[in-house]
Amino acid sequence: MVNEIPPILEIGGILISSEIITECFCCDYEKCKGICCVEGSDGAPVTLDEIAGIEDALDTVWPMLSASAQSVIDKQGVAYADRDGDMVTSIVRGKDCVFTCYDGDNCLCALEKAYRNGKTQFCKPISCALYPIREKNFGNGLIGLNYHRWTVCKDAVEKGKALGLPVYQFLKEPLIRRFGEAWYQELCEVAEQLTANSK
Repeated sequence: MVNEIPPILEIGGILISSEIITECFCCDYEKCKGICCVEGSDGAPVTLDEIAGIEDALDTVWPMLSASAQSVIDKQGVAYADRDGDMVTSIVRGKDCVFTCYDGDNCLCALEKAYRNGKTQFCKPISCALYPIREKNFGNGLIGLNYHRWTVCKDAVEKGKALGLPVYQFLKEPLIRRFGEAWYQELCEVAEQLTANSK
């Protein structure tokens, strides 16, 4: 008998959408050019600890930022409260993250670039690293993880399908960074069992 995978799963006290297991995804930078850094109406969600980390790295990444981005940061800082009252990275012209830098046609994260080059201790907001997973805090310690669909990531969906790479496997490193190795292993075990049962 074939069992359907439930739409919502609970793993280690975290609610997750089953699409994180069933959908495929793999960023295709050669095609998208990092467009997620320069599209959208708000910046990337950040915690207060992350804002502190960004501020610590600011002097290092400052030369990589555009004059427009530097001006925005001078006026309102590295983050602001969006319409829902959540803290997000500051943006330029209503869409570009202030930490976007360019390598030819490719959009890069100045924070991540500095980190990869060993110049800072802060990589980038976990919300960026986890995309296309979006984290929702419901209060009282309850957290939910959803799969977010965005048209600019259509190439990533196609590449993920071609590779047969589920979202949770593509995001192994940031999921471990956010929730720990033991939680990720539990996720993998549940995913493998559910996938096998659904065939």
